[in-house]
Amino acid sequence: MGLVFVPVALAILLTLGTWQVNRLYWKETLLAQIEARRNAPPADIAAIEAAVSAGDDIDYRHAQVSGTFLHDKERHFLATFEGQSGFYVYTPLQLTDGRFLFVNRGFVPYDRKLPESRPESQPPGDQTITGLARARLAAKPSSLVPDNDEVANIFYWKDLDRMTASAGLEGGEVLPFFLDADATPNAGGLPKGGVTQIDLPNNHLQYAITWYGLAFALVAVTIAGLLRRRSDA
Repeated sequence: MGLVFVPVALAILLTLGTWQVNRLYWKETLLAQIEARRNAPPADIAAIEAAVSAGDDIDYRHAQVSGTFLHDKERHFLATFEGQSGFYVYTPLQLTDGRFLFVNRGFVPYDRKLPESRPESQPPGDQTITGLARARLAAKPSSLVPDNDEVANIFYWKDLDRMTASAGLEGGEVLPFFLDADATPNAGGLPKGGVTQIDLPNNHLQYAITWYGLAFALVAVTIAGLLRRRSDA
């Protein structure tokens, strides 16, 4: 009676193995695309805007923008970087046309959250920033993520609408994406840029080998069982 279920189990194992192979090809293509975007010459913000309008994926696209930072409107995103707790500093950059772009300038330790604790890190006047474009989030990533504490200026997830409102920029036009600044040093060493983390595990080959291995083992055990029955007979 057990032999009836062998083809079903085999089909399931082979399907899972093939699915992991397809996922492997997809993941390798995605990683190659990200690497190509990061190493491409920086595009201007207009090109990133056009890609957003067209519905294209802008994550990790190399980009460059110029404008003036509004340091008094920093938003602070709770983060851990290189084993240290602190914040990513998101500062609105006012472009020459009057619009705004939130720039993740980088990491500051927990005790350097307040701008007055690092006055040298707030350059005046026109600045040119190069980094990686990051898409906005449509919603909170998980119910386990705490709600943002706007009163204390501590954000647990990048809610662009609330970052805009809490910074008092509702009357202006804010671009619908972020820019993570690269590792170009800031005055005084803070914020520390180049904090973009690209963590896309690629274990699909291992999973595929596991499923195909189980399928092979199932076939081997079934054949051995049939041969034993035939020998006993």
